[in-house]
Amino acid sequence: MKFADLGLSDELLRAIDESGYSEATPIQAGAIPSVLMMRDMIGIAQTGTGKTASFVLPMIDILAHGRARALMPRSLILEPTRELAAQVAENFEKYGKYHKLSMALLIGGVQMGDQVKALEKGVDVLIATPGRLMDLFERGKILLTGCNLLVIDEADRMLDMGFIPDIENICTKLPANRQTLLFSATMPPPIKKLADKFLSNPKTIEVARPASRNENIEQFLVKTSERGKRDTLRGLIEAEKVHTAIVFCNRKTTVRELAKALQRDGYKAGEIQGDMDQSSRTAELDRFKTGVINILVASDVAARGLDVKGVSHVFNFDAPWHPDDYVHRIGRTGRAGAKGRAFTLVTPSDDEAVDNIQKLTGYKIPVHDAAAAEGQAKPERESEEREPRRGRPERGERRPAKADKEPARAEEKRAAPKKGSGRKSAPASRHDDDGPDDGWNGPMPGFLSVGFGSE
Repeated sequence: MKFADLGLSDELLRAIDESGYSEATPIQAGAIPSVLMMRDMIGIAQTGTGKTASFVLPMIDILAHGRARALMPRSLILEPTRELAAQVAENFEKYGKYHKLSMALLIGGVQMGDQVKALEKGVDVLIATPGRLMDLFERGKILLTGCNLLVIDEADRMLDMGFIPDIENICTKLPANRQTLLFSATMPPPIKKLADKFLSNPKTIEVARPASRNENIEQFLVKTSERGKRDTLRGLIEAEKVHTAIVFCNRKTTVRELAKALQRDGYKAGEIQGDMDQSSRTAELDRFKTGVINILVASDVAARGLDVKGVSHVFNFDAPWHPDDYVHRIGRTGRAGAKGRAFTLVTPSDDEAVDNIQKLTGYKIPVHDAAAAEGQAKPERESEEREPRRGRPERGERRPAKADKEPARAEEKRAAPKKGSGRKSAPASRHDDDGPDDGWNGPMPGFLSVGFGSE
């Protein structure tokens, strides 16, 4: 369906056209008319299907008429992460350039001063993470009584991050007579309960079965070991001729260590994880979007909603703990009809996680044996290259015995009886050894022959 058929204003259609879009996605075609009719709505769709524009576009037209008052935003959009909030703000700037709407972004990791100044001027659209919003509300810096439109985005991610109590608290501070839009990729029972409590006769729009398979993304499992993961990943990157990729890890420490390891190997890699301040995270994302780096190692803070064009590959360095996260991670590729490839590195300890993912998606992920072989061949070559630098043997390899340095002692060891063949025969005396002085020149006591006198 064309955007021109959805009832949007001419100014908005002009901005959409200049952005290079003309056809609405299914979630946009279903949601936009309902939002314009001021109905409460539940939107369920896979990540990468255009959910953000399905509420940003009609909100711009709804808010085009009216005036903002100090400290009283006219609409509120709740996002689970700073990156998602910043991305929604970018959408408002892009599509609302022919409308005179004011906007404020309330996220953690940045100074409150500028955010408070923006609120004091009055804003039409407030985009916030729950934590920073509640912080400013408790300080008396914001009033929610004039907010007539609420959007709860990525509701299932809000659930995973423990924000549901905060959202319930926020909803009680908004006017009872308001329009509420709830968007989610999945609809677990707690989210259904939240919708029943705070939405009034909502229209449900579901354009795909929750967590169903995206046909544009080829998915593979790659069997490896914990010690061999990095080598397997490097082998995959080389074999796949990766253009742009995101590598997901479960832990922030793993993100840091893997990014540094890839940089040492000569890859243009960067990182984004929760311990970084907001300015650093934004700068790293900008480097990735502009091509300064082409591999972004990330924790799940980047798994939801980030829309970077041209991501050809997603690698799950760790199998995700929650099966829903798998869907959102691989959704960073194969966006807007493009093709993508997703690889998940799995060890024997990941069997349960893989089973849960396959149950959720209803798809048995094939094993990519060729990639596994490629990754396993490389460590052997690298270990041979690294050996001279380390100056120490690999695990399980014996160090050179002193016999190599002391020929006379080696001859005595070869002449000695095998262990267990008869303990009564005395070993050769050390005072006959012409090798270096080991600190003992007397005869070897008989009891020391056990375990020492022979190989």
